[in-house]
Amino acid sequence: MSGCRTGFLETRRSVRLAAWMALAAVGLGLPSGCASRMVSLRQCPHNPLVGQLQLAGWGGPKPSDRTIQFLRVYDLTEDWKGDPQALLQKVQAIVEREPSADKLHAIAELSYLQAKRVERSQPQLAMNFYGATVLNAYQYLFDERFRNTRNPYDPNFRGACDLYNAALEAGLRIVRRDQNLLPGHTVSIRTAAGTWDITCELQPGNWRREDFGRFEFVSDYEIHGLKNHYHAYGLGVPLIAVRPSQESEPREPPAAIYYPKDLSFPVTAFLRPAFEAHRWESQSGGASRRRGVLELYDTLAVSEIVVGGLRVPLESDFTTPLAYFLSNPAFDVATAGLLRPETLLSKANGARPLMGLYMVQPYEPGKIPVLMVHGLWSSPMTWMAMFNDLRSIPEIRDHYQFWFYLYPTAQPFWLSAAMLRRDLADLRQVLDPQRREPALDQMVLIGHSMGGLVARLQTVSSEDRFWRAVSEKPFEELKASPDVLERLRACFFFQPNPSIRRVITIGTPHRGSSFSNQTTQWLAAKLIRLPSMILLSQETLFRENRDFFAENSLLRITTSIDSLSPKTAIFPVLISCPKPPWVTYHNIIGMIPRRGFFGKLSSGDGVVSYESAHMDDVESELIVPADHSSVHTHPLAVLEVRRILLQHLDDLRAFPHPAEPTPLQTASSIMPH
Repeated sequence: MSGCRTGFLETRRSVRLAAWMALAAVGLGLPSGCASRMVSLRQCPHNPLVGQLQLAGWGGPKPSDRTIQFLRVYDLTEDWKGDPQALLQKVQAIVEREPSADKLHAIAELSYLQAKRVERSQPQLAMNFYGATVLNAYQYLFDERFRNTRNPYDPNFRGACDLYNAALEAGLRIVRRDQNLLPGHTVSIRTAAGTWDITCELQPGNWRREDFGRFEFVSDYEIHGLKNHYHAYGLGVPLIAVRPSQESEPREPPAAIYYPKDLSFPVTAFLRPAFEAHRWESQSGGASRRRGVLELYDTLAVSEIVVGGLRVPLESDFTTPLAYFLSNPAFDVATAGLLRPETLLSKANGARPLMGLYMVQPYEPGKIPVLMVHGLWSSPMTWMAMFNDLRSIPEIRDHYQFWFYLYPTAQPFWLSAAMLRRDLADLRQVLDPQRREPALDQMVLIGHSMGGLVARLQTVSSEDRFWRAVSEKPFEELKASPDVLERLRACFFFQPNPSIRRVITIGTPHRGSSFSNQTTQWLAAKLIRLPSMILLSQETLFRENRDFFAENSLLRITTSIDSLSPKTAIFPVLISCPKPPWVTYHNIIGMIPRRGFFGKLSSGDGVVSYESAHMDDVESELIVPADHSSVHTHPLAVLEVRRILLQHLDDLRAFPHPAEPTPLQTASSIMPH
């Protein structure tokens, strides 16, 4: 019983410490580490035809007034109440006898309404009706016979677009239920105009057929976690494509090791019918059949297509697939990265560790990487609002690809910087081992808070300055195992990365933060559980090298909270060490607005003072009225990052062959042996 009592007290103590840490986090302006779901299922899928056709109303569904008039003119009012197939056969005969766009709209609408009536009881019949809707709406929009009389200002024109999209989506839902909604599959439908064979084909883009595991419909989901929703209007059905887990797939592209599990991405489905008939032999002597292609487009690469000589925008949604992916709690590991860093460092079942570089879309040669580095008690999730906004801009989407770095934020930031240097070198070896891809040498780094320090450390030359903050004695005299010596070399002796051309720091404590104080450092020591391997290596190092390290040595700092103290010796070293001439720096500073009549700004963002955040060696510096936890999502900060990225493109156009960095010494040549 006493053991149970002891366990209870320990649990209560841990809860109390966690509560104190949470309160400290509020003071630090840090996220809680728990992300709510960014999307939720709607009770009913969004459908623009609900009100127009009374799909959910009493006595519905019901034709529009113009379609009712069509039925009245041709004495088909009573037929509407009878056999739906017989009615559509009569209307089809009228369309063939007296073709017009208005009649095509009427038969498309009637087919859609009949499909709604039988959808639950006779799904295959509904599938046929939905197919007829799509085909007739397509003819209304693109048939050459009506080019001169088609009126884009007529409400029926937008109505035909809505009928095309809604019927195609409803038909695809039936296809998905039968597990046939995948590239390469063919389904057949029968309409009043004949039989159609529809084949699903993936159009040229960034994804392969093997990347399509399943589809979700954008219209099923409502976004909660992202303020801005980017939806483009046109033709087609926006889908969420979910990539299957393919660890054992031998044909995986090299970059696939950087794709997160269950990655989802935006796709739009567009049905393109071929109206010329083909004679197919059958036992009855031959049947008239037509063919169509269900085209799947990667809308991050293709925003419009050509149909009948016309440029047609695709209906697309960039935000909902992103929110769907982010709702997977496995990708939100902020708390684990701070309190249990070993969960990010360890390998599970032989797979890569959770920490490292991530891509949320395929690697594209020719596009400039933008690497986003999060801060303390955070994860790549913190960038998704800015990423969502930036990716919506066509010029940025067409020229940049966004990568994210996930690292354990419990450890001192200079350790994370060393890991990033290694991971960037490995990534280049995977993507471009011959170094023939010039876009990879125009990389932009964006770092928030502590991530700005990690990013800036990629662009400076260490010489022996950082080691002198560790010990006054030469590195060569240090006694340690080869593995420990190698880790220390990588951490304290390095050259700037020649591929990084711009660094944007946001809310970064360039001179430390006063919120790293005795209270927060004590809480960190109680809550953060560092990997046992690191602790044992450190104990051994100190034991075998007595009097080698001063009391304020960087090696005596074990947590990120301690490392951010303004007293830490690394800050003056980092500020004063040489910067390469090919790197341009930009800085964004948060300032909390003071309440009062004049609304003056405070002296910082609540965590980082202006004096700590300000830098003199930057090309631009912007003050944003925001606190530390929201400065990188503030609209003015996003607009500034957009401006910088567009400026980067303008500079490359003005100087298409910029001067390359002078040949650097290899890392081994500056590291003591």
